[in-house]
Amino acid sequence: MIKNTNKQIPNKSELQYDELDLKEAVKAMKEGGIILYPTDTVWGIGCDARNAEAVDKIFRLKQRSDSKSMLVLVGSEGMLQRTVKDIPDVAWQLIDVAVNPMTIIYDNPIGVADNLKADDGSLGIRITAEKFSRSLCERLKGPIVSTSANISGKPTPKTFSEISSDIKNGVDYVCKFRQKDKSSSKPSNIIKVTKGNIIKVIR
Repeated sequence: MIKNTNKQIPNKSELQYDELDLKEAVKAMKEGGIILYPTDTVWGIGCDARNAEAVDKIFRLKQRSDSKSMLVLVGSEGMLQRTVKDIPDVAWQLIDVAVNPMTIIYDNPIGVADNLKADDGSLGIRITAEKFSRSLCERLKGPIVSTSANISGKPTPKTFSEISSDIKNGVDYVCKFRQKDKSSSKPSNIIKVTKGNIIKVIR
């Protein structure tokens, strides 16, 4: 099923970001670095999802087992189609009716680092509706890792001010956009979609 890749995705915030901030974040990722950045949900640690070494850096920073997969963000439906080999029809239906941020776990992701995938080869992917993170994906021309900005096992920070210094000091670039935004966010819903249009709600 082919979707309209020109579909407009709504902005989460009307705040304007600094173009230099965006360029520096993309530059860091292109050089194999990891960044701290705002998403359509909580603040995330990210990198180029195609770079296995950068993915490893995130695992080490979070002190997280590499047996636990991390999700990725894409900036458009077209980018999703380039990241998943076969998108079930039910996934498109879920995307069309979603009101809140929703991550869908797909089988057979392509063009991403193998160490991002779960043991069964699946991967959680979300089309971000937040303008800065969407622009990051567009400028990088690929998916970006998005994992909560905390040490594994610690509470997920709801705002930038709650992020620990260990995380802030452990990344290669800290985005300036929305650092002063005090609005509280929460992680996305997670739904797994498998062959035969079988749906399983994870969170």
